[in-house]
Amino acid sequence: MEKPVTDTARLGEELTAVTMGLDRFERAANAGDSLLDGEGLVPIYMGDDLVQTKRYTAWNEVFDDLARLKDEAKDTGPDARGVFLRGMVHSVEAAARLFSGQQMGYAEKLTELVGADAAPIPDAEIQAHADALDAGLTRAGFVRGSLRDRVEAWEESRAVAPERIESEFRELMGIARQRTADLVFDPGDYDMQLNPVRDVPYTARCGFAEARMDLNVDNAFTRAALKHLVAHEVFPGHSTQLLYTHAEAAAGRAPKDALLCTANAITGCVQEGIGDQGVELIDWIEDEDDRIHQALRNLKSAAQTTAAWRLMEEGQSREEVADYLRTVACGQEAWVQGRIRMASHPFRGPFIASYYAGNESVRRVRERVSADDRRAFIHYLYGQVHSPESLEMFGQEVAA
Repeated sequence: MEKPVTDTARLGEELTAVTMGLDRFERAANAGDSLLDGEGLVPIYMGDDLVQTKRYTAWNEVFDDLARLKDEAKDTGPDARGVFLRGMVHSVEAAARLFSGQQMGYAEKLTELVGADAAPIPDAEIQAHADALDAGLTRAGFVRGSLRDRVEAWEESRAVAPERIESEFRELMGIARQRTADLVFDPGDYDMQLNPVRDVPYTARCGFAEARMDLNVDNAFTRAALKHLVAHEVFPGHSTQLLYTHAEAAAGRAPKDALLCTANAITGCVQEGIGDQGVELIDWIEDEDDRIHQALRNLKSAAQTTAAWRLMEEGQSREEVADYLRTVACGQEAWVQGRIRMASHPFRGPFIASYYAGNESVRRVRERVSADDRRAFIHYLYGQVHSPESLEMFGQEVAA
């Protein structure tokens, strides 16, 4: 007798319950000594009203449930849904192994946990981003000195004065909100306040529950850079994805596992890809400065992936890697040191690769979507949760 195909909606809901159970158990079991420093496997979660979280008292209970889900996921189809569920169960299992004290090398974390390639970005690909940046700076009149010298000159000439960052942020938020409402999803009255911070490893962070965007003011910012961060963290990035997925899951139009969109798992690549493609998703490239920043961001994202590989897999010294980030990625010092701190983290470190992998995945699909298919693409991108592999199956018919 032929084995029935797994009910993927039910499996997705059970996977959500198990993943959040793991999240809560890890926080309690490793309190004070957590790999996640209190952040949790799922840093932001809005599904407590929709899915009943599993309760665990021992690691064997977690692994028993994951083994059962893994066995069920084998019977999902060859379509994007099946591809995602199989990959997600595998990724959550990898997280559980790390949380329970098992060891895993950096390359293994990239493939098992993050869903990114266990390799540096090819030099030719990084050079292509440097060439695009060079061309943009030349068009803008910045032609003297090394590429890093020219980036520094451009950033200095375009820097937003510290006392103007708040007003610039508010203006950009208003524009981004309207463009997001028109092209992606109406976020209603959701808003974020700016929260300046220092001595942190990130440039900006989405504090969704607190309705604040943390901004590392150890860095200087151009208007184009602030625009990107507003798009990445708020509209149409992380905050919008959270609001969209919760609305769709609550209405029954999306599977419950869409609520795991912020999980530190294979979903992270697409989450960061949506953020890094945020300006493009709302058609907000306005001028040469935006194009220069886009090229600079692509270069930094690719180079940080290689830098982390060199540091964590090849064993290069922190100073060698820092110098690479200064010279090749043209990064400000606060950014350079923050990238090294992130790459060195035993759990979050490999997720440094999720930015470039996710950006490229979302970009490839976005660029091939026709105007007629845009609305379906937006729902596919935001209304479900994906790995890079399942995302890139958009529009593909897969034979059973």
